[in-house]
Amino acid sequence: MKKIYVLTAVIFAVFLMRGCKTAVSPAVPGATNTAAATQTPNETQTIEALAGWLNDASASKTAIAALSATVTPTISVQYIKTLGSIGDTDGNFFMPCGAALDSSTGRVYVADSENNRIQVFDSQGVFVTKWGGYGTENGQFKYPTGVEVDSSTGRVYVVDSLNDRIQVFDINGTFITKWGSNGTAFGQFNSPHSAAVDSNTGKVFVMDTSNHRMQVFDSNGTFITKWGYNGSEDGQFNYPAGVAVDGSTGRVYVADSENNRIQVFDTYGTFITKWGSLGTADGQFDTLYGITVDSVTGRVYVADSENNRIQVFDSNGTFITKWANIGFTPEQFDFPADVVVESSTGKVFVVVMFSHRIQFFKVYN
Repeated sequence: MKKIYVLTAVIFAVFLMRGCKTAVSPAVPGATNTAAATQTPNETQTIEALAGWLNDASASKTAIAALSATVTPTISVQYIKTLGSIGDTDGNFFMPCGAALDSSTGRVYVADSENNRIQVFDSQGVFVTKWGGYGTENGQFKYPTGVEVDSSTGRVYVVDSLNDRIQVFDINGTFITKWGSNGTAFGQFNSPHSAAVDSNTGKVFVMDTSNHRMQVFDSNGTFITKWGYNGSEDGQFNYPAGVAVDGSTGRVYVADSENNRIQVFDTYGTFITKWGSLGTADGQFDTLYGITVDSVTGRVYVADSENNRIQVFDSNGTFITKWANIGFTPEQFDFPADVVVESSTGKVFVVVMFSHRIQFFKVYN
């Protein structure tokens, strides 16, 4: 485009010199002397004037572009550390699937799925406690895939996937209550994957994955409502995996895994918007699992699992950034299954399933 501008200027200058030397030339932009502005320019003056005008126009366009660029936020991501490796000792994992953050304490809760337990760490990755074991009794699990903390009540909700139930504990692992069984009726589940809590209302949103639906309960497990069934239309799901609630806006974000998209609803299940499709380009997904919302910035973080990356969007689905790719180095991913954000510090915790570890990052605005 710049070459076109320059070529046009030269042609216009030649035209002025050969055919319009006796005409009164237009005022040169920026001229203050009326007489000087109306004199017929020679070749050099004409070209210099046009070049100056083009430079001014280019500078104006650059300024406008710079102002426009500030509308889209830019962020940078710094790798901090990696926690754990394959194993069943404290601080190690076997196929972890989910994580949650207690904003009041900074503790990170991890669903250590194949080890059938919950592990708890402080915000620096130091081991705090654990609970669980294989089984069907209270406090035991069969492949827990999701965990959520309601910081306002201190309750920890565990999605006990293959027991088709939700179990509730205090922050130290003391059992409080449970609900659910296998089935399709209200309050029953078929391999639920994740849960999210609206701290403003205490509502618990459970992603009932193999039933292709969302179910909503109060904090004690009383059924409130449900929405969705198998399909690819708005409000339908195909093995939805992750769910996140933005308490500041009342939006519910669903990682509609096999439809390779994000769907957004209000807390009553009314469809709002969607974005995404199958692929590797920005804003596309391949079997997305985890999702979280930073309620301070409104940013949506997605664990784009088969693409081995984290993607970040604004609340309406506009792509902001992404990071990482497949591999086993500290900064690479092998199937990121979940992601959580500590809004107050910008820390991001990523659960990497097949590498059996948690990765810590920091996001800078």
